[in-house]
Amino acid sequence: MVILPAIDLLEGRCVRLRQGDYAQRTEYGDDPLAVAMAYREAGATWVHVVDLDGARSGSPSPRHLRIVAEIARDSGLSVQFGGGIKSRAAAEDALGVGVRRFVIGSALVRDPDLAAWCFGRYPEQTVAGIDCKGGLVATHGWTQDSGRTAEDLARSAAAMGARRLVVTDIATDGMLVGPNLDLLLRVHRAAGLPVIASGGVSGLQDLRALSALDSAVEGVIVGKALYEGRFMLAEALAALGMV
Repeated sequence: MVILPAIDLLEGRCVRLRQGDYAQRTEYGDDPLAVAMAYREAGATWVHVVDLDGARSGSPSPRHLRIVAEIARDSGLSVQFGGGIKSRAAAEDALGVGVRRFVIGSALVRDPDLAAWCFGRYPEQTVAGIDCKGGLVATHGWTQDSGRTAEDLARSAAAMGARRLVVTDIATDGMLVGPNLDLLLRVHRAAGLPVIASGGVSGLQDLRALSALDSAVEGVIVGKALYEGRFMLAEALAALGMV
């Protein structure tokens, strides 16, 4: 299982939100590249970067590609990027600045033709993002309820050609209450695809619980627990036998 430390960008700064609420944010610095470099020095191989401005805006393109390009070019990390991929051009722009994988979230519901195009043209680079509130998928930076269940959208993504899913339980995101293991397993079984877990990790015990799910969970995104010092990244990697 791969650990992907998170960098969430809002107005150019590193932040974390509580349950996706833009009004409840904590800032952790104004140098995202320095954060990425610290992750690399601790032993990370991947970083998960989210453009929160792009996720909630009506713009067809992300807002922070310059910062993402710096991280991809200078940190030595493989970048998984989400937020604001709402057009073919945006997907290609992200790959063009060095992103290794990008996440299609709202487009799975809003623009399935775009999602299918991304999965068909860039099958290894495109990840389906499924963000849930109470089992129902939320879109547009988690501000709108789609009315679709996570399992239903996961099956649709698999039919479109998705090869992996990022699954976020918004209720646990930024709350340090532990991941929603039941949700992860339900979505994995519905789609028959490996899952990257996001939301709720509070300590090493949560990482061990996720790792015990074997092939169901191939990665975990960790944000607030690292920023708040619940554990060190190097400690987590060692606990999972990754160093």
